[in-house]
Amino acid sequence: METILLEYAWVLLVLVFLEGLLAADNAVVMAVMVKHLPREQQKKALFYGLFGAFVFRFIALFLITVLAKYWQIQAIGAAYLLFISIKHLYDNHFNKGDDDEIKEGKGSGFWMTVVKVEFADIAFAIDSMLAAVAIAMTLPHLGDFEIGGINAGPFSVMFLGGFIGLVIMRFAAQWFVKVLQDYPSLETAAFLIVGWVGVKLAVLALGHENLAIIDPHFPHSTAWKVIFWVVLLGIAVGGYLTGVAKNKKAA
Repeated sequence: METILLEYAWVLLVLVFLEGLLAADNAVVMAVMVKHLPREQQKKALFYGLFGAFVFRFIALFLITVLAKYWQIQAIGAAYLLFISIKHLYDNHFNKGDDDEIKEGKGSGFWMTVVKVEFADIAFAIDSMLAAVAIAMTLPHLGDFEIGGINAGPFSVMFLGGFIGLVIMRFAAQWFVKVLQDYPSLETAAFLIVGWVGVKLAVLALGHENLAIIDPHFPHSTAWKVIFWVVLLGIAVGGYLTGVAKNKKAA
């Protein structure tokens, strides 16, 4: 029994770390999407975003067997994240001739901004729960009781990991808003991260056993995980260094 408890504790620790990283990505998305709003509306939009993130992760946890079964769900999440990433980068770097249209896009109203944030939350909830199930399902079962098609033991670990990740997101989102105000150029890096997470979901969909356009084992391989996190870290560090350099030039 002690061995099983230690195994559960170790997996929970790994899952909390992973969910914390994914929560930080989700927080970046919320921060860049609400940045154009007045300060008071930013707080309200972040509250709705955080509430939505909790609800969608909770729903995804109970429907994880469905989410894992249909590659179309993962593909839709990937498409949405890639769309908002590519649209932002295009509007800001390749469509400078129509400044009024860009400003109008950036100045989406409060409720439209909330809707966009909630759609992003859904995509990140899918990614978060799929990552959680890949780790937690390696645990030995505890008893015969199941929740949402998953044994109560692994389910509890997934729930705790996701909840702690949301707590991290609660504080990270407000911090990212402040950082983006101090370093506006980081917005590009933030949307690159959004797109890269979209690529991750696309790889999961392409490698799904019911589609198998690529090797189904590749999305879960160590090689792909290393590639994903190295690129993600590279985008974050590169964006930060670029932002600091631009701030020094402007000073």
